[in-house]
Amino acid sequence: MKNWIAGSLALATAGTGLASGAAAEELTLQLKWVTQAQFAGYYVAEAKGFYDDAGLDVTIKAGGPDIAPEQVIAAGGADVITTWMAAALAARERGVPLVNIAQPFKTGGLQLTCLKSSGIESPEDFPGHTLGVWFFGNEYPFYAWMASLGLATDGSEGGVTVIKQAFSADPLIQGQADCISTMTYNEYGQVLDAGISEDELVNFNYLDMGFGMLEDGLYVLEDKLEDPAFADEMARFVAASMKGWKYAEENPDEAAEIIIEFDETGAQTLEHQQYMMGQVAKLTAGSNGALDPADYDQTVATLLSAVSEDNPAITKQPEGAYTMAITDVALD
Repeated sequence: MKNWIAGSLALATAGTGLASGAAAEELTLQLKWVTQAQFAGYYVAEAKGFYDDAGLDVTIKAGGPDIAPEQVIAAGGADVITTWMAAALAARERGVPLVNIAQPFKTGGLQLTCLKSSGIESPEDFPGHTLGVWFFGNEYPFYAWMASLGLATDGSEGGVTVIKQAFSADPLIQGQADCISTMTYNEYGQVLDAGISEDELVNFNYLDMGFGMLEDGLYVLEDKLEDPAFADEMARFVAASMKGWKYAEENPDEAAEIIIEFDETGAQTLEHQQYMMGQVAKLTAGSNGALDPADYDQTVATLLSAVSEDNPAITKQPEGAYTMAITDVALD
């Protein structure tokens, strides 16, 4: 598929170009979560006119707790989505043929944050403790890790007790759990804002533990890529988006201000978005948007070794789940 797309895309690009006065092509991007610096590159690309320069009229749709990007694109509500690879691969196995076309996030921010006062300083200290875990596809690294440690997750003796954590840091702050799931750029900052110092915490990054998953990639439906015109649009979209990401990395305060301007809820604060942008920039740094197959392989290995009765991971090796054809052209 890769060579066919790349060849057709080259012809489409050569044939269409960006003629002066040509109408911009409409694209809809569905985000995984709410408007925040996690998606700064796209908002910056829109605000700075990078999409306009690429001949694209991009509508950015914010996500939320009741929005599953995989379902949105399957229903025709978006042309391209951001989501974690775990969710994308699970959806693909269940009949939604998602394909990763670009990977702006080179590394991941998911970690398990624990209070040292609970007696936890290493994974060997987990037994007997209560751990907060995000579900809805975010639990895969946790269960893969626990399986590798030989730890039961049902609260039985010698294992750990799992609580389904909401997307906040409250269980740790309020003493309901000894460890919780955090993102380096969001909930970890909430813990610090609550007055708990870094010296009182220990963090276990899933990538460092060998159970990382690719986060916040760009995905489209496989059959759409058979249309050279659509593939051409995606190449221009990825190129403009990566320009937005690099601008955000180099101008974090301005990027945070742009996020605030796009936040229609008024829930975000400039100070928190500045913190988030500083942390997110560490995750996108070093990425030109092209997927590293080795990172993909680690994600797949993590998912295949995960055990979750409530939300089972993939059961077989995926095929055709990513293509380098879009970034090959976008980054040329």
